[in-house]
Amino acid sequence: MSILPPFYQQPKFLLDGEWVTGSGSVAHRLVNPATGLSISEYQSASVAQLDTALGAVDKSFPGWRATPAVERGRILRLGAALMRQRIEEIATLLTTEQGKLLAEARAEILATAEMFEWFAEEPVRAYGRIVPPRASNLRQHVVREAVGPAAMFCSWNFPARNPGYKIAAALAAGCPCIVKPAEETPLTAMALVLALMDAGLPKGVLNLVYGDAANLSAHLIASSVIRKISFTGSTQVGKFLSKLAANTVKKMTMELGGHAPVIVFDDANLDLAVSLTAAAKFRNAGQVCISPTRFFVQASTYQAFIDKFTAVAAKQVVGNGLDSGTTMGPLVHERRRSDVDKFVQDAVDRGAKCAFGGGPIDGPGFFYRPTVIADLPTEARLLHEEPFGPIASVVPFDTMDEVISNANALPFGLAAYTFTTSLKTAHEVADRIESGMVGINTTRISYPETPFGGVKESGYGSEGGMEGLDAYLVTKSVSVAL
Repeated sequence: MSILPPFYQQPKFLLDGEWVTGSGSVAHRLVNPATGLSISEYQSASVAQLDTALGAVDKSFPGWRATPAVERGRILRLGAALMRQRIEEIATLLTTEQGKLLAEARAEILATAEMFEWFAEEPVRAYGRIVPPRASNLRQHVVREAVGPAAMFCSWNFPARNPGYKIAAALAAGCPCIVKPAEETPLTAMALVLALMDAGLPKGVLNLVYGDAANLSAHLIASSVIRKISFTGSTQVGKFLSKLAANTVKKMTMELGGHAPVIVFDDANLDLAVSLTAAAKFRNAGQVCISPTRFFVQASTYQAFIDKFTAVAAKQVVGNGLDSGTTMGPLVHERRRSDVDKFVQDAVDRGAKCAFGGGPIDGPGFFYRPTVIADLPTEARLLHEEPFGPIASVVPFDTMDEVISNANALPFGLAAYTFTTSLKTAHEVADRIESGMVGINTTRISYPETPFGGVKESGYGSEGGMEGLDAYLVTKSVSVAL
């Protein structure tokens, strides 16, 4: 059994500045994915506790909105500094509850701290404008203001990044918030919230609840206090929350599922394409919304790509993320491992070739072999549904029109990748691909200063960049007759 630091041994909520344990009727057990053993237990938030959080953000909104942007930024910068100082403790918590490599956990926390630092600088740039008047006795101007209290719902695959990016933008804009991390991974969010409170964040501005996801989200979204919703998770759940939010016409940011295509042209640097996409594929055991998943490789280099990619997959060392020799950790729980295996079995049953891996790894924990599937028939589930696991599905193509049609065929459009040495080809793919983010000869497509978001059923709105701050602002036009 993992030994947690004393503060985290009993998961807690933050309600109006006070750390409390859950008083709801639904019990939850935290499990280490690498061992399958319980690390803690907690009760879900009760309705009364949710109402306390709602009262806190309602009460704190006027004061936080009026706090000068430079002061909000100062608190965010200090919070980021504390996250950096506490990186080893937070990273160990993250790996223990979610499973990813300790190195990946450290990188995620540093990226989250960087996002807080970036947004600390943005609220002073939430500019309005002067509108030239139509009459000499008229003055008109436009201002950008905080939309109001926000409710945030986060998935388990990035326990620091997902809540952190939302909190940073909301607080920078002047919006108090209630954040609900995934019930599987609340401890990392506790650590982020603690850092911000230690940085001097006023009581009630940030509240933390989690547990019974369906009932918690329904109660918060229905409240007239909440004016903004941000969600990271599956398209199916996103659609449901969108319907709930429509009842009260709440502003929303939705970062939903993906199924990222990778297009490798025959003129590409094949070694570069394999090394970058394999690293991105097996990061977090493939549990990444922008993970490269559907590999379309031009026919003349198809077999060479499979051979090289399989060689990288074979070198992966699957094990506990806390162990120094591990290169890929477990899946988050047994349900995820079972679902991943069903994708592989479906492909093989339909005639696809398992070039490498396939199947769970025996023993404790929720481990799955790095897997490469080739020669997939068009009806295979892997080409239509996001597997969210360490599976690379590789199919050949001949022409640009063919591969663009296949890449755009799904209702998803979050991330896409292309490898080519032709500038003309690169620009054509960038113009024709239907995706919110595109990487050309790179898989690094997310930075604090760039928008992160999708199109089609991958959602709407963006996190990061100036768009991330704009998501928590509304426009007010003021006309004054003199």
